[in-house]
Amino acid sequence: MATTRSTATFFNRVNNRFGFSLFLLYKLPSAWISGVRAGAASEESCTTSVPYRWLSQNPFRSTYFACLAMAAEMSSGILAMGHVYAAPAKVSMLVTGMEGIFLKKAKSKTYFTCNDGASIRDAIAQTVATGEPVALTVEVTGKSKDATEIARFRITWSFKKASS
Repeated sequence: MATTRSTATFFNRVNNRFGFSLFLLYKLPSAWISGVRAGAASEESCTTSVPYRWLSQNPFRSTYFACLAMAAEMSSGILAMGHVYAAPAKVSMLVTGMEGIFLKKAKSKTYFTCNDGASIRDAIAQTVATGEPVALTVEVTGKSKDATEIARFRITWSFKKASS
């Protein structure tokens, strides 16, 4: 009897702060050290954050752009991982492009949100159904606590059905 893996199981694991922190430490240590953390994650959206502190700063008294990019990528990546986890076939995923626009200096914690979970789910379903790779560009917005827009990212993911 085959067990089915659900997105709910995956997102429950992501929403467990301690467990996901251990995952980051093991699999993405640079993100963990920089303070990138997952906030609320569901099938439709994910919010991550990165603090402004000594380990994530640049010489210009703001958060280093690479740390901002890590948090942005993670917000879309968690959505992709959740839908890949629950896919009926093995699917590989890879970032193939990233574009960032920086609007304000990040002088405090920045929150990145991706609301493209449905599009990601559909792209993965398409690659499973057709066996053809699918590329999808998602939008991620970074804001400060007072809702000031700090940055916008467009991240292109490639999904491909793995050969059995």
